[in-house]
Amino acid sequence: MSVHTFIILCPLIFLAGFVDSIAGGGGLISLPAYIFTGIPIHNAIATNKLSSSTGTCVSTWQLVKNKRVVAWLIPGTVICTLIGAFCGANLALVMSDWILKKVLIVLLPIVAFCVLKDKDTTVTIPEGFSEKKQYIICGICSFVLGMYDGFYGPGTGTFLLLAFTKLGKIDMVKATGNVKIVNLTSNLTALVTFIFAGKILWSVGIVTSLFCIAGHYLGAHMVMKNGTKIIRPVILLVLALLLIKIIFG
Repeated sequence: MSVHTFIILCPLIFLAGFVDSIAGGGGLISLPAYIFTGIPIHNAIATNKLSSSTGTCVSTWQLVKNKRVVAWLIPGTVICTLIGAFCGANLALVMSDWILKKVLIVLLPIVAFCVLKDKDTTVTIPEGFSEKKQYIICGICSFVLGMYDGFYGPGTGTFLLLAFTKLGKIDMVKATGNVKIVNLTSNLTALVTFIFAGKILWSVGIVTSLFCIAGHYLGAHMVMKNGTKIIRPVILLVLALLLIKIIFG
């Protein structure tokens, strides 16, 4: 890749890390950016997992260190995510580029509808809604979205945030920490799968990882400083990027 290409790619990966650390959905920026540079789709998905995994490590640590997480949810959601992401990544590997692109064309409008349907991030816990129900719901969501993340990825963090708050009734700020842990788990699982498959472009991925780390670091600090105020605007930004991707992608 030329220096000119890196000059275009790296700022986009930084922006993707920043957006992803706050409300998820950074892949809506980063994956199209990799594909735009001419990288084959399988290599683009794999290299994107490398940069997003390194960046997510930083924002996850920042949120966990500052207790923006529901600890008792971690074991079940992590296990469910591991299984889902492994299945999704292997499914992506056996598909041809042509089939994978067609599948993504179908997925994108569905993704847009799911996010557009409910933008309200307020969490109200119904009477009698037990922690057991929260555990089961968040576990199922982690498996399904972990599989989606391993297979494709963009929008996973946003979907997890909406699922944990709207379905699992988890407080918005703490849900952000749990979402990071689940998203990191699915990223690392898919990353290991792609490493063994030899699909990662290391020279590109190492450079872009540094920019993704910087974006995640800045975004995580903004979450801790501004709390829920910044989350909804970023979710709306992710939605706008998704719609642009559908129309012009």
